[in-house]
Amino acid sequence: MLSRWLRLGCRSPRQEVGEFDPNYQQAFRQEVLGPIVKYYFRGELQQMENLPQTATLIVAMNHAGMCFPWDFLTLAYLLGEARGWKVQPLASPSLFEHPWMIWWLPPKWSQVLGGVRAELNDFEAAIAQGKILLYAPEGVRGPAKGWRKRYQLQKFDVSFIQLSDRYHIPILPVVCIGSEFLHPWSVNFTKLQRLIKLPFLPFSPLMLALLLFPSMGIWAMKTRLRYFIAPLEPVTNSNKGRTAAYQQAQQLREKLQIQINQLLSKS
Repeated sequence: MLSRWLRLGCRSPRQEVGEFDPNYQQAFRQEVLGPIVKYYFRGELQQMENLPQTATLIVAMNHAGMCFPWDFLTLAYLLGEARGWKVQPLASPSLFEHPWMIWWLPPKWSQVLGGVRAELNDFEAAIAQGKILLYAPEGVRGPAKGWRKRYQLQKFDVSFIQLSDRYHIPILPVVCIGSEFLHPWSVNFTKLQRLIKLPFLPFSPLMLALLLFPSMGIWAMKTRLRYFIAPLEPVTNSNKGRTAAYQQAQQLREKLQIQINQLLSKS
């Protein structure tokens, strides 16, 4: 934070409002994200026959790694390249307004790149506008579970099932293999994380480099990110209650867990 403060001319970061800029997202994707995805993470889409042509979707993916969301950004890039989609990820509110994020990243960077706050009202507004949203059904439980529970899907939230049902928008399940190795051997300091109101607070032997070089906060280990696209979940026309939505969400979790186990057994 001291080095950031000095670079800003001994001033606090600006607090201007940022809006989604598709042109900036496109330039960032081509000039910055593209080489990282292709040569560092070696991202690839598999089972492309399940990728629909429709332009309104909830893309539901297992999110992990306990670091900068490279698994999300990589999938958004690959879907953009494959279909020309402008994919907008849902992100924890702390990524928009937490004091550490304000000092660490450019002002309102998450919004400019298309991030949508992971709150029900913002989620529903984006769905109503027909956007393609990248969603982690586990919420922060996915990356926060740590290395010991790698590739063990946590409980799914129900909001994406309810909104899919309400607006008749299909869900495209995607399984990511390789994301757990973005930040291996990490554990989450739960009590301290809750105290400072961060979505997770990782610690691993690799964190020593971050203490010496704070700008490495977006760093991740080199790994191969493979995305397996599952068939679309059918859209129902009934307004199911929370209990039925919860059951459907957990059934999807069990289905994806079986697919993860099968993929890991083959690798």
